[in-house]
Amino acid sequence: MTGRDWELVGAPNARDLGGLPTTDGRRVRAGRLLRTAALGRLTDDDLPVLGKLGVACVVDLRDADEQAVAPPDRLVGEPRRVHLPVYDAAHPVFTYVSAVLQGHDLNAYAALATEGMPGAMTAIYRWFVTGESARAGFGAAVRLAADGGNLPLLFHCSAGKDRTGWLSVVLLTALGVPEPAIRADYLRHNELIESLREVLLTAMTRRRPDLDPAVARPLLEVRPEYLDAAYDEVRRVHGTFEAYLRDGLGVTDEVRAGLRAGLLE
Repeated sequence: MTGRDWELVGAPNARDLGGLPTTDGRRVRAGRLLRTAALGRLTDDDLPVLGKLGVACVVDLRDADEQAVAPPDRLVGEPRRVHLPVYDAAHPVFTYVSAVLQGHDLNAYAALATEGMPGAMTAIYRWFVTGESARAGFGAAVRLAADGGNLPLLFHCSAGKDRTGWLSVVLLTALGVPEPAIRADYLRHNELIESLREVLLTAMTRRRPDLDPAVARPLLEVRPEYLDAAYDEVRRVHGTFEAYLRDGLGVTDEVRAGLRAGLLE
């Protein structure tokens, strides 16, 4: 198994960010940055694949409560494990999403309910840029990726689409990958989990007959407008993505140099 030639049945949206081009004619090295969903549902056949990837560090962006209710990650060897929770249990958008999925009373969320789940998702993506735990977690993850001793680095959240997706955007932008290529990788999630998404929707509505699939679907997808919301927030708060990396995430010139040294060919 070489380069990007691998897949994980238990994490169908898993992929290698290697091969993506940069604006200066280089490419992201294959087998160095790996993005996945949580690894608790990997199959026995997935484990040899994971073993061949030789992961040195696993970054988990989930909150402790998410970890507690999910199967523990199935790992091979003894990679460094780093928990960088990107979550705010008190944030009204997060509690609204949880209330929708669990069938709780939504009277307290009238304003959010008006915009629905797409509005909640765009609010979450804006929070990725400004939220305290988001800035701390994403910044720390970038610094880990800049240390060659942590490569290959695998990072994930629960579904491997939103927090994982934005961290991919941050890393690839810092490496000089142009926005169209970054956006294309972000949107690949929908294609990779198309069949699984329908299974999940069926299971959710069977468990919650009152749950309209049209309400839940935006939570299971990535959409251009979600990513646009985060980019817009970067411009609103920092002006440029470079300033966001520097001032929002604490990515220094030294960190940028480490990223490029270890992750570009």
